[in-house]
Amino acid sequence: MNSAAESSSVTPPPPNIALLGFSLECNRSAPITDRKAFTDALYLDAAGIHRELDRDQTGLPATLSGFCTEMDKAGWTPVPILLAEAPPGGPVEHEFFQEMLAAMRAGLDKARSIDGVYLCEHGAGLSTELDDADGAVFEMVRDVVGPDVPIISTLDLHGHVTPSMQRAVDVMIAYRTNPHVDQRERGEEAAGVMKLMLAGMKTHSYLIKVPMISPAVSLLTSAGPYAELIDYGQSLARAPIINISILAGFAPADASTNGMSIIVTTDARVDNAYQLARTTARHLAERAWADRHRYTTQLTSLDQAVILSKEVLNDARKPAIILADVADNPGGGGRGNTVFILRRLLEEGINTGTLGMMIDPALAAQAHDKGIGTLFRATFNNNDPIRFSEQYSVNVRVLELNQGSCVGRRGVYAGRRVNLGLCALLLIEGLQVVVASARHQCADPVFLERMGVDLSRLRVLVVKSRGHFRAGFDEYFAAEQVFEIDAPGLTTPVIRQLGLTQVPRPIYPLDPEMQWLVPE
Repeated sequence: MNSAAESSSVTPPPPNIALLGFSLECNRSAPITDRKAFTDALYLDAAGIHRELDRDQTGLPATLSGFCTEMDKAGWTPVPILLAEAPPGGPVEHEFFQEMLAAMRAGLDKARSIDGVYLCEHGAGLSTELDDADGAVFEMVRDVVGPDVPIISTLDLHGHVTPSMQRAVDVMIAYRTNPHVDQRERGEEAAGVMKLMLAGMKTHSYLIKVPMISPAVSLLTSAGPYAELIDYGQSLARAPIINISILAGFAPADASTNGMSIIVTTDARVDNAYQLARTTARHLAERAWADRHRYTTQLTSLDQAVILSKEVLNDARKPAIILADVADNPGGGGRGNTVFILRRLLEEGINTGTLGMMIDPALAAQAHDKGIGTLFRATFNNNDPIRFSEQYSVNVRVLELNQGSCVGRRGVYAGRRVNLGLCALLLIEGLQVVVASARHQCADPVFLERMGVDLSRLRVLVVKSRGHFRAGFDEYFAAEQVFEIDAPGLTTPVIRQLGLTQVPRPIYPLDPEMQWLVPE
């Protein structure tokens, strides 16, 4: 065989794809996120990522698992770099953030060759000195790998896309569901786009920031204005459009990056690809702005929550209810420990039901020291001086104890390993309260079931969660059985109660009479 034939028959080596990411949804009012918050949650170096890839991957974000599973079908060589994820909280310490960036850069520099990069991000990250933390990660990666290596990122739909992110990354793919039950699919989508880019596809993208911030409770994707906007966007997403992502953003971030982000990406090999991206993004932005008045908050007062609870407990014919403590959502930077609803229910004599989960490491440890069956005087938030985290003392009995990790079975945690730390089921009069040590929102039934709670028999359930609980508990509670409670907290969906000072102005609804036209 001649040399030309031999050359044409050589199989190219599998592509080397770097894997890294920084994921933190920041609430400006929450306590600073430090190194420990990451190392306690998820901070994996190259060796740690390799170990997870060689196991069942339950310790990895679903987006990353989906990306890797899809890339496995085509043949590739993963090049793990670093993966950092912490529970939603305050801005990350800038010194630690810089150390993390340096470690990521060193890992990329050390790699022999990189054919593509996958970034597993959130999009609403802040450091104590930087509003566009995700943009800093993206720019660093582009600086290392150069202009021709494809870079693709997945983002939470509560993220903020910035011009620096757009310039550095070829394709950004945001979740389409809230609760976020499509994370794996978006990772698989990112892998599909990566394969196309490795085969030679180039992209154009167009970004528009719509000056509106919306209450988190108005951003469900089962129904409502945001659901309609995303669905309409997907109806337009056909070739040569590669992806349409509409990120509503995260109001409590209180950052210069706040606002709705609409980004449309097209196949640059097609004539007028850039113009198509621009026209489509502008059209969606106009539609979003026209609907801005529909993004409203309709909460149930504590007084009404008391009435509803008494009605349900006194009439077995009425369906059970969930009272969602949306203002103290650990999934949005809340501490998961406010006692406003708990105290009010007990004061009103409502001593039948379950509350999950109070995040109080000291109390959970005390319950473990006391042991099952023990009666003692407990003080919630004895060691937490954070705003809204008021102390509350009450007699409790320890019903059950547990500790360590579990694997979620429904909704956003499905198939994901979650460490809840020391946990206890306490009985206050007749009210059950699940206390956990690690800060996670109560979005998966297994968090309560592992403590012996029989959800099928509950009449009143209080959850510390904003919306993700809906995808976990919908096997027991339909949408009409859910009530979002207006109580104080760091994650209140009442925009004017957030005290926003860093968002760009004018912005809706803080400036309700403002006028805005899509920029040319």
